[in-house]
Amino acid sequence: MRAVSVVEAIAMIPTGASVMVGGFMGVGTPERLLDEVVRQRKGELTLISNDACVPGKGVGKLFDAALVARLTASHIGLNPKAQEQMLANQIAVDLIPQGTLVERIRAGGCGLGGVLTPTGVGTLVAEGKRQIEVEGRIFLLETALRAQFALLHAFLADGLGNLAYALTSRNFNPVMAMAADTVIVTAENIVPVGVIAPDHVVTPAPLVDYLITNE
Repeated sequence: MRAVSVVEAIAMIPTGASVMVGGFMGVGTPERLLDEVVRQRKGELTLISNDACVPGKGVGKLFDAALVARLTASHIGLNPKAQEQMLANQIAVDLIPQGTLVERIRAGGCGLGGVLTPTGVGTLVAEGKRQIEVEGRIFLLETALRAQFALLHAFLADGLGNLAYALTSRNFNPVMAMAADTVIVTAENIVPVGVIAPDHVVTPAPLVDYLITNE
């Protein structure tokens, strides 16, 4: 793990990269990283996030700046900018049931090929997907999701990169930390090694590549 500035971290992300962003409607989302993505105009992104948030907040800033080419999320209903861009064919959108989305990310982090789920069987969700029968029940094979980068936010980080989360920010952040090639993290508080008790560490240091300094 290396401590870097937010400018250095975002400079590593190329145009057209696939990026996971933690958080749920802006809770647990790395706002400083997203502000820098917008400032550096990192465009044509393939974005994987729970939602499209709202204009001016969280990943909503990326739609305000028209930086997203493809979105994989569970809903976009509260962001009119994302809806407008989808209807104008400016972005491609893959809408995935929330439980399926997080399980596909978890599968990507655990080295699995995918997961079997009954969610979506007999609906439009099943179109083009492999269906597998297990003990008389039909399941959809949902393939694993990974990304080149994960932009995450924690409540506590120590000097090694161990992370702990607060309340509902412990949603997509921990699973995304396992499912990206490069993990970049901001934290509310950076503390000395040992302050976070071992059994309170949610994301262990080996999963974190870069920690943004709290300058």
